[in-house]
Amino acid sequence: MKGAAPMVFVVDDDFSVRRAVQRLVESVGLPVKLFESVQEFSLSKRPDAPSCLVLDIRLPGISGLDFQRELAEAGIHIPIIFLTGHADILMAVRAMKAGAVEFLTKPFRDQDLLDAIQNALEKDRARRKKEAEIEVLQKRLESLTPREREVLAMVVLGTLNKQIAARIGTTENTVKVQRSRVMKKMQARSLADLVRMVERIPSGKSL
Repeated sequence: MKGAAPMVFVVDDDFSVRRAVQRLVESVGLPVKLFESVQEFSLSKRPDAPSCLVLDIRLPGISGLDFQRELAEAGIHIPIIFLTGHADILMAVRAMKAGAVEFLTKPFRDQDLLDAIQNALEKDRARRKKEAEIEVLQKRLESLTPREREVLAMVVLGTLNKQIAARIGTTENTVKVQRSRVMKKMQARSLADLVRMVERIPSGKSL
């Protein structure tokens, strides 16, 4: 993923709009892929790289807003910039509440679209970085033994070694050893660091 070139996807049934966006985006050195429909986009193979989707609101078949919802339900988190030929406040509100980066009315200012694309790509870079970091933490967590996980769960709650020992039926020295192993496997520099790591792991995937 590191160093992967970003990609801008454009879905619009108007050929002239697709070409205009392509020329604009390529003028700032960004690669673009064009699609006439959401179906065509859905069937495409997308690179493992930061990306964003410039999406028309009104399309044949499924609308841009409905496709936004489908992507979210499928767990596909690609930042979306909506384009529309008809200013509609309700549509704009719905799109932005659902997480759209921008909602632009045709004809749009070139700089407005370029700014929105840069913003969307930055958001996707940040999301991908966060997900990669969480994956590393999850793998470290999975390297712990069941007993070490049990100790970890109590350590991050501030439980003292002697209290942990009493709860799990072992000696305080054994808990110290297990606690040290937890710190080493999780690569935590301090207790505060360990707590922050556990807090970053999504609920249901942690202890």
